Amino acid sequence: MNSALATALDAQSGDSELLAALVDHGVFVPVQASGSVLFAKDADGGPAIPGFVSEACCAEKLPQAAGAVHCDVLRLLDIAKQTGVEMLSLHSFGGWARVPVPLLRRTMRERGRDAAGEWLKLRPSTHALAIALRQALVRRIAEFPAIRTVWVSNARWHDTGMEHLMLHIAVDEPIPSPSVKRLMDVLLAEEVVIGEEDPQLGTIALNTRTHAGHLAELEGMGLDPVRAPRPKRWWRRS
Repeated sequence: MNSALATALDAQSGDSELLAALVDHGVFVPVQASGSVLFAKDADGGPAIPGFVSEACCAEKLPQAAGAVHCDVLRLLDIAKQTGVEMLSLHSFGGWARVPVPLLRRTMRERGRDAAGEWLKLRPSTHALAIALRQALVRRIAEFPAIRTVWVSNARWHDTGMEHLMLHIAVDEPIPSPSVKRLMDVLLAEEVVIGEEDPQLGTIALNTRTHAGHLAELEGMGLDPVRAPRPKRWWRRS
């Protein structure tokens, strides 16, 4: 359950709290028996992508749905892109809100998160902070078994020209990833110090199965990956 989003919807909180909860934890999207998204009707009569704070909430509010699938923000944007539906309709047990997809995209940009390169130009970075991050990752990545690969790159937004450092993190666990949060906590508390003159730092977690396409794009960009060490194989001679 996305309890943060439920709290924001129930309290009719402002856009910033609601969008933060949505971006960080995703929602449950109803599906039909065929597995396709069960769209809702928006206030203006057009289609909307419905999102619920939990499977139980979806079952109560939309009993005709065959089930609900957890979608992180990248999957929501992918649904919007593929279907052309540009409105989200979010529901908790005690509240609801409409969120235009363009507002969600803007929030992603402001928080330094994106897919593998649809809005970003990624390239290797030789900035001192990027080097320090890669060195720290080499030392610490083995402590987080779910994390497979991390790319540290310079990211430039196509629309604004703004640049910052970006960590794309491939992880073998559902998103939002607790391993990614713990890794970043360790890096920023014990390994690197971000000074006032350093670039901003953004992160995005990518599931190795769900976001396989995005990860394949990253692999082909010529970035410098830090990979988790492979387990040693022990061979016994006969």
